[in-house]
Amino acid sequence: MALFYRLFLAFNSTFLIIIVYLIKESYKLNILASFSRYYSWVLFLLLPVILTAISFWVAKLLATDAINDSSVREIELANNSFLPTYLGYFFVSLGIEDVPTLVVVFLIIYVFTFLSQSLYFNPIFLLFGYQFYFIKTASNIKVFLITRKALKKPGDDGFDNLKRINDYTFIDME
Repeated sequence: MALFYRLFLAFNSTFLIIIVYLIKESYKLNILASFSRYYSWVLFLLLPVILTAISFWVAKLLATDAINDSSVREIELANNSFLPTYLGYFFVSLGIEDVPTLVVVFLIIYVFTFLSQSLYFNPIFLLFGYQFYFIKTASNIKVFLITRKALKKPGDDGFDNLKRINDYTFIDME
């Protein structure tokens, strides 16, 4: 299940490249042929939101782990660390001229995102109220935490219902 989830998260994290390309190229869904192309664009934008919502449901099936409050030594908000990456994705998708190039670029970015397996930043998580943090534990291990909690001071919060995405990435399901 963890492998499937990591594949799914990597897809969700990079899928916006395709959405931006489709909108840039003014694609329109055939089922909405009698409507304005803007209806297709709304559906394009809703698709990654729906897939992200599904990822929360699937996360419940992952192995459970915990980090107690006394083991948290440092907290660093990571939301802004990924802005340059996502701006890069958008600029790349705006510069792509055709579908074969889009497929190749998407696959390269997807493979590198999946193989890095260190971070699964998806900006749509922010719409669901999640924040991204780097947490340094008492054993000096830095982990990536996705949570709805607003973390400010080390030791104030424990995490009893974490789902392990990989050895260094967790999502808080509380």
